[in-house]
Amino acid sequence: MPENRVLTDEAASSTPTTPRLRVRVRRARAPRCTASVAIGIVAGLGIFSVTGGSGLVAGSASRATAEDSSAVTVTAKSQDDDVANAPFPDLSVTVSQTRALESQGIVISWTGGKASTVPSQQIGGANFLQIFQCWGDDEKDPSGPDRTTCQYGIGGVPGSHRDDVRESDASVAEEDKAYTVPSEGFASPTYTSIPFRGVNGKEVASVKDGKYNYTVGEDGKKSLPDMNTNEFFSKYTTNMVSWAGSGGDGSGSVKFEVQTAMQSQALGCGTPVTAADGTVSGSSCWLVIVPRGTKDSGSSFITQSGLFWDAWKHRIAVKLDFKPIGTRCPIGASERQLAGSELIARAVSSWQPAVCNAPGGSVYSAITSAESDAALAANGVAPAPLALTSRALNPELGTDRLRYAPIGITGAAVSFAIDRNPRPGDPSVPADVQGRAGLPFTSLKLTPRLMAKLLTNSYLDSLPTFADRRHLSHAGPGGPNDRIENPRTLTYDPDFLEINDPEWKYQALAAASLADVLIPQGRSDVAWAMWQYVLNDKSARDFLEGTPDPWGMTVNPWSATTDAVNASGSALSLPREDFPKADPVEQAGTDSSGPVNLVTWRPYVKDFDAGAYDTLRGDGLILGDWNPTSTPPKYGKADRNLPGRQSVLALTDTASAARYQVVTAALQNPAGQFVEATPEAMTAAAAAMTPDPQQPQVYGFDPSSVDAQRATGAYPLTLPVYAAVNPRMSDADLRASYASFIRFVSTTGQQSGTSIGQLPQGYVPLPDGWRERAKAAAEDIKNGTVPTTPAPAASGTGSSGIPFPTGSIVGSAPAAAAAPAAGAAAPAGATDPAASGAASAALAGATTPDDPDMGAITWALPGSVLGGLACALAVPLLGRLRRRL
Repeated sequence: MPENRVLTDEAASSTPTTPRLRVRVRRARAPRCTASVAIGIVAGLGIFSVTGGSGLVAGSASRATAEDSSAVTVTAKSQDDDVANAPFPDLSVTVSQTRALESQGIVISWTGGKASTVPSQQIGGANFLQIFQCWGDDEKDPSGPDRTTCQYGIGGVPGSHRDDVRESDASVAEEDKAYTVPSEGFASPTYTSIPFRGVNGKEVASVKDGKYNYTVGEDGKKSLPDMNTNEFFSKYTTNMVSWAGSGGDGSGSVKFEVQTAMQSQALGCGTPVTAADGTVSGSSCWLVIVPRGTKDSGSSFITQSGLFWDAWKHRIAVKLDFKPIGTRCPIGASERQLAGSELIARAVSSWQPAVCNAPGGSVYSAITSAESDAALAANGVAPAPLALTSRALNPELGTDRLRYAPIGITGAAVSFAIDRNPRPGDPSVPADVQGRAGLPFTSLKLTPRLMAKLLTNSYLDSLPTFADRRHLSHAGPGGPNDRIENPRTLTYDPDFLEINDPEWKYQALAAASLADVLIPQGRSDVAWAMWQYVLNDKSARDFLEGTPDPWGMTVNPWSATTDAVNASGSALSLPREDFPKADPVEQAGTDSSGPVNLVTWRPYVKDFDAGAYDTLRGDGLILGDWNPTSTPPKYGKADRNLPGRQSVLALTDTASAARYQVVTAALQNPAGQFVEATPEAMTAAAAAMTPDPQQPQVYGFDPSSVDAQRATGAYPLTLPVYAAVNPRMSDADLRASYASFIRFVSTTGQQSGTSIGQLPQGYVPLPDGWRERAKAAAEDIKNGTVPTTPAPAASGTGSSGIPFPTGSIVGSAPAAAAAPAAGAAAPAGATDPAASGAASAALAGATTPDDPDMGAITWALPGSVLGGLACALAVPLLGRLRRRL
């Protein structure tokens, strides 16, 4: 089934966006009466076209001015006027990025704190930080924001409310009295509530001028506004971090979700501001850190709001500068389309504003769809979107007539947010491990066999709790009453514990969100690459075929790859372009609730970006309670876990992981090493890529190749992205536009950085040899040149006959290999030229004469893409609304 994506106002309201370009899309589930085909349109990607195939003159209406690094360190001593009485007088906080911000994640780290205590249902914890975002004009108040402008308040979390009952009138600071209603006896205690003022001038307040600010409903009843769930924010939309803990040495770090006006209209961060000289910038905002000690004024514990003066006066504020939201491409320009890979979307969103205002600029609509569908559509001679793909066209679909130009090197990754939860009261848990309760794990190793377990719902808690889960166990050696049951989650699996830090074995981590990974629905090249990665490992293949692992765990029989073991009698076919949830298990409903199947229990996410975003927010998409009052009645979603309690695993792409600054797992590569998705490791993987035997224009990381098995420093899920066009496409002007696009993005667009037109984090700049290949492909596409397809090259033997200029696939700059994991060994006798950046093969051969005219080729764009094009033309440049859940 193709990816189902549609951009609507409703979708935009619940989807993180790329503020400037509106690149993010969401998956929508199509009606049952259709073939579940719906389309995702990304509106407003303005690239460029050049009449007659002339060169590009880049320009932009505005340019973000930001250095590659805009990290800032601030201290309590530099900002706190009462630092002598501060909870942490020596506190020093570093914010990883403060300029050129968009909807993304940043890392906040610190030293000088004190060992933290995790929160409970009664108290907010002890010795921790609270972090949140506020709006405000720094020119009017350079010391920081007013507390009434801060997105602070999470209902049900002690010490994190915007309003609270006070111990007594005497516990109220003078600065809080304007927001306080004094006690009028036992039945009417002292109450303080800090109002919130949105950047649009609207206000929510339960106290005004020292009196309750009641509203009267239609029924005549009086009520106070909810200060923690209101029209501006709620626990589902806020980015507030209510608890960020320190280790025993007083240091710590936490990921923080930066929100723009697209996610929080009340903050308005990034709203375009035009200066007198015509330059456009985004409205700035503030990041505020409030240190919390062990007690509040009038209380023996942390139970009061961090906005109350006794806590607020110790705040630290850091100004945040944003890219301006929205595209500024010419209105009425001609439209072009890109279609296919989500992997390159972040790069395209950066490239577009740098070029769309060039003379003759066009507006591009990017359709995120299955790469195989996009390649098939582009393979005909009728005008079609430029295909973005990581694999060659499936030869079973017809003769491949595409010209492939490399435009990006990126990858897939497994992101995680897992906070420590040592077994309480267990004397076998070391004291130092207990002292790190609530702090996040920052490293995790996965093998192909562990990935096979996660992707096949083979852990017990991956299935509904009250469903029949006996098929995830098998008879043991002790007879019929001896059953070997699969582990509950990844973190209880001896297979996992054997290769990871010993600290994992002391944890009580039993969330269902650790029994599998969040995966997107639909087809993708990432899915194909992941299955290839799994199948290349013999132990993973054996597991999928039904052989128990060394500790007795077996594959979910509905996902077994042999007929004899598969519960359906028909083997699961792998590799494939999707991640099926094959188990039909169902938890029966009751008189008051409906049944729960596997997709209800562990839902798909809409795309790879969403997986990273959910990881940032600690949202494992856990099934919530049955809601009989909804129409129709249905299960809700449980609240996301706040820092200190997070347990999430997700499959994402490296660009989205970098965008949200989430931690990713180290994967065991074909050489036996555990390698993270660093630029060096992806460059080493590119050096080890070999040509597709069926289409030698297309290189990929083949885990079964000799080159891959020798590349000890290579990250195994590194993927190239190609722009693919049939040079015999009938529209010469469109081919020329595509050729200009390819030339720009494969040269100027390969400079890494955060400014407009640069390559975002999560991508590796194309080596020189790859750029030469792209240049040659662009010329063929522009000129309509169709080189003779050479005989397939054997893996590892080079690509003689490919119509590309002579040159190394990786260029002249050596690529440093990632450090191998301790104790891992390469195959006996293996050398590792690829890990050090040496070319796995030379690209040689001159351009050959054109093929004879191919004649008319039937061109049929799959229904999903056709629908997307219609939506793109009908609904260009849709605005984004505030994120809702």
